Amino acid sequence: MLKQRVITALWLVPLALLGFFYLDGIAYAAFIGLVISLGAWEWAALAGIKHTVVRIVYAMVTAAALTGLYQLPQLAKPVLLLAVLWWLVATLMVLTFPRSVRAWGGVLGQLLIGWLILLPAWQGLITLKTWPQANLLILLVMLLIWSADIGAYFTGKQFGKRKLAPAVSPGKSWEGAIGGVLISLLVAAGMASQLSHVSISAWALVLMVLPVVVISIIGDLTESMFKRHSGIKDSSNLLPGHGGVLDRIDSLTAAVPMFVVVLWLAGWGTL
Repeated sequence: MLKQRVITALWLVPLALLGFFYLDGIAYAAFIGLVISLGAWEWAALAGIKHTVVRIVYAMVTAAALTGLYQLPQLAKPVLLLAVLWWLVATLMVLTFPRSVRAWGGVLGQLLIGWLILLPAWQGLITLKTWPQANLLILLVMLLIWSADIGAYFTGKQFGKRKLAPAVSPGKSWEGAIGGVLISLLVAAGMASQLSHVSISAWALVLMVLPVVVISIIGDLTESMFKRHSGIKDSSNLLPGHGGVLDRIDSLTAAVPMFVVVLWLAGWGTL
């Protein structure tokens, strides 16, 4: 398993760095769109779709929707604001699982939820790429997620006692979540001096990114919730040793829209 993880990382990390930081314009949109479309193919299975052809159709419709969003940039604002609303609803679903299953709307409802998760993530990354210091912003949101994840793992392993969401992910603890949030906030404070487009103090940036980090945890728990309900351990085996695409971007799908909206409210860019 470790060998597979290393081999996959050796080609996955350079590919991700190339796609996120060196591509621009339609090439960048297509790269992110490919990732999101693969995530849609996996999501269809979580929603209960077993037929490969139907899963492919769902991924293709998702790609078509992304194409439409690319051609209609005026939809960015409502899409991202809707995403923030969705993640508040998702928080309630996680906290009330498994009772919340009744509110999912069956297979069709879960397919629609997949679009609420995936489409705004694409839109957020496209929007960030058009703003000042685009690559630094993309790097920052990724560092926030990675540091929260790593911090939660080690803090939880050392101090974890109280379960965060036992019905969804028994391995996660409140202590781990708090530790992950604190470490990611330290990362944000450390990068404050690098963000020169608007005057942002370290404390102001910490307050801005706090909801981003918290909602990234909800993104992780949301995918875990749907996987637990469907009885699936990994979203797929597309990435040997790492699971599927959704397993790698679950936190990102929640954090990116929130990150964009918070920065927009702070006057960083326009929607």
